[in-house]
Amino acid sequence: MEQVLKETILKHLEERKVIRNSQHGFTKGKSCLTNLIAFYDEITGSVDMRKAVEVIYLDFSIAFDTVSHSILPSKLNKYGLDDWTIRWIESWLDCQAQRVMINGSMSSWQPVSSRVPQGSVLGLVLFNVFINDLDDGMDCTLSKFADYTKLWGEVDKLKGRDRLESDLDKLEDSAKRN
Repeated sequence: MEQVLKETILKHLEERKVIRNSQHGFTKGKSCLTNLIAFYDEITGSVDMRKAVEVIYLDFSIAFDTVSHSILPSKLNKYGLDDWTIRWIESWLDCQAQRVMINGSMSSWQPVSSRVPQGSVLGLVLFNVFINDLDDGMDCTLSKFADYTKLWGEVDKLKGRDRLESDLDKLEDSAKRN
């Protein structure tokens, strides 16, 4: 069932061009290599025009574990997925539980309120939907490969540095909100 749903969601996202060009991870026709080539082309273009460039490398550590089950449905709805699909995903996520084992002692099962199951068929697609709006309101350029993100911009003038700092603040706010 997950595979059928994944194909349906991917078709929907592709037809509506939902996933932004800045995302190269787990996206049809894109890869780590396309991410590096696009980034290299943009940076060298600026450097060739004798512009100073700053790049900030971000790793949203444990990002897959922080996808909120209460926020994800609204993002799926925002991108036009039908109610049936959203309810199925909510139900699938609500069934997730975990327990911890330390030195042979095991805790009781506890519900999981945030994370997409890594290794699942749907996890990567849902993660891409969840972080798709990171680009909203950005003045500088984002380049994403899954949870690794590069934020960069030309900083020849103080205004350029201020834009980069402002975008970094926006990313921090987004991370806190989500």
